Amino acid sequence: MSVYLSDVVSGSAVGLRGRLWQLSASELRAAAIEASAEILRLEAVRVAVVDELSMRPDDQVIASRGVGCWLAANTMLQIRDGKKIAALGAALRPFPAVAARFDDGDCSFDHAVLIVAFCESPPKGMPEEALPRCIDLLLAAASGVEATTTKVRNVIATLERIFESDEIPPAEDVDRNELRIASTLNGRVVVRGDFDALTGEMLLSALSNLTMPTPAPDGTPDSRSAAKRTADGFTELIRRYLDCAKTGTDGGQRPHVNVHINARDLAEHRDCAAASSPDGGGAAVSDLDVGHMPWLGPLSVSQTRLLGCDCFLSTVLLDGHGAPLDAKPGKRLVSAEQRVALIARDKGCAFPGCTCVPAWTDAHHIRHWANGGPTVMNNLVLLCRSHHRLMHRKSGFVGKWVIRIGVDNKPWFIPPPSIDPQQHPRPANTTFKT
Repeated sequence: MSVYLSDVVSGSAVGLRGRLWQLSASELRAAAIEASAEILRLEAVRVAVVDELSMRPDDQVIASRGVGCWLAANTMLQIRDGKKIAALGAALRPFPAVAARFDDGDCSFDHAVLIVAFCESPPKGMPEEALPRCIDLLLAAASGVEATTTKVRNVIATLERIFESDEIPPAEDVDRNELRIASTLNGRVVVRGDFDALTGEMLLSALSNLTMPTPAPDGTPDSRSAAKRTADGFTELIRRYLDCAKTGTDGGQRPHVNVHINARDLAEHRDCAAASSPDGGGAAVSDLDVGHMPWLGPLSVSQTRLLGCDCFLSTVLLDGHGAPLDAKPGKRLVSAEQRVALIARDKGCAFPGCTCVPAWTDAHHIRHWANGGPTVMNNLVLLCRSHHRLMHRKSGFVGKWVIRIGVDNKPWFIPPPSIDPQQHPRPANTTFKT
């Protein structure tokens, strides 16, 4: 079955992907442009229809608590998007010039929202007769294929500067800043924020270097999505702040990540599950295999052991009922001097092929200190957070890597059989060695 350019936009997308090979590159470009124009046209149609329905609501709309909620309930839109469509329709009514340009498909939905927001709340110093000219300037910036949100916002900022508004522009209003952090039922955290432009600039600047794609040593492109790179960069930003910044005190101590766990559970992950409790009745499920964080609660023992490799350790002696009897002064497991020596030996993450710099690494105990592993050079190795996590994976999950200190007093890595059936030892990463 052949495909014609005229049918691409007007027809269904079902089965279309398997037939697009028949079009030339120029025809594909034309189809993409035509489809984009059709989306703008239909967007304007939807806004107009929804706005008319909002002024003549029937029982279904009234029962849905407004036309925006009704639209979301009968489409794949989210409620917030349905409400935005209804709000724009109402906002366009007093500004026919903006509505006409939007209906003509020469102004996008988002740009129309910006323009009507300015028109509804113009600078206090702007005379009323100046509004039509301001609308013309805004529409000029929002029209055509070269229109960008930055251009529209620049015009808005210029107009606010011309009329010397006493009001703080929305982009600079710190009183509007919001950051919501909530834990989910499965123990993850959802972050949603709205910041002024300056705060946003600082955040983006701080994340810039931490979110860049990092090719593998063999040149393979970074496979992480942009969202994943941003999340990894944000995690590293917080970690560096807590490690290095002057954070003050919180609850009597410098704020950091605090994890509480029973020493027996930390030392033996599986053995403790089979151990008997002091009364001989077997260990309670609630007492096994978990750490505890003051903010978010339970944390798996695997992640707790990972954090325990390179941590500030405080010991609390408890009685049989879990009541504290004594507390010992905290101590750093890996001293500053040992870390300097590790950097001199490993030059960064020691895992074969990794290029992570020393500042992004943890000191990993080859034999965990809770299992009797000493905090000495021959039991320590620098690993980036990704490879550190790999070392703490359960055996049989993706295979377990083993680290041994060789006769050269340097770490060697033995891969699992799934990677190398012969399990030939691999030397530590030499990328940074001179």
